[in-house]
Amino acid sequence: MAEVVRVEAATPEVFPRVVPGAEPGRVLGLVGPPGLGLTRLGLSLLADPARRGPVAVVDVRGWLCPPAAWEAGVPPERLVVVRCAEQDLWGRVTAALLEGLAAVYAEVPPGAGEALLRRLGALARARRAALILRPLRGGLPSGLAHLNLVGEAVRWEGAGPGHGRLTRRWLTLRAAGRGAGGVEQVLEVVDDGTDALRVVPRLAAASAGRAAG
Repeated sequence: MAEVVRVEAATPEVFPRVVPGAEPGRVLGLVGPPGLGLTRLGLSLLADPARRGPVAVVDVRGWLCPPAAWEAGVPPERLVVVRCAEQDLWGRVTAALLEGLAAVYAEVPPGAGEALLRRLGALARARRAALILRPLRGGLPSGLAHLNLVGEAVRWEGAGPGHGRLTRRWLTLRAAGRGAGGVEQVLEVVDDGTDALRVVPRLAAASAGRAAG
């Protein structure tokens, strides 16, 4: 059963969009293991579409905390959270949201088939809705995402040997697809927990798989 969570809170700070790609009619992929900060990145990408209308999060794991979306710039009155752990129901729930909302951030349950994901991509294009897909295991079918962001590493600043306070997180991403201009690139997203996420200038990825420069 899918559970819709009503969200209410005071008006949050507004955070700008961090990475081009959450565009009407486009699919953006966020791929990588838990703990890299990809959920916060995905939520921040909803902030711009939320200025135009309601946006939704399909929460498969049941972990999403609505204040995390508010802090990323999504107004509470524009946020819909749908908790849906059932694989058979997930596709129908996501499709229904794409029919009427400006953007959807959807965790993809393990086992979701390629045909279903491609149908959702086609529906997003037809309805001019932004679709952000976060697979919980593995990646996305080739060519599905206009922009694919793959989390590769995360590092923290602020903590010394055995003590200190974490002040900043650096997330290294590999960007590929038409949304990256057809050239694989490496970029870093900087998050200090209070200010807007910032993107360090992009680098073209070397053929050996290492960042150039």
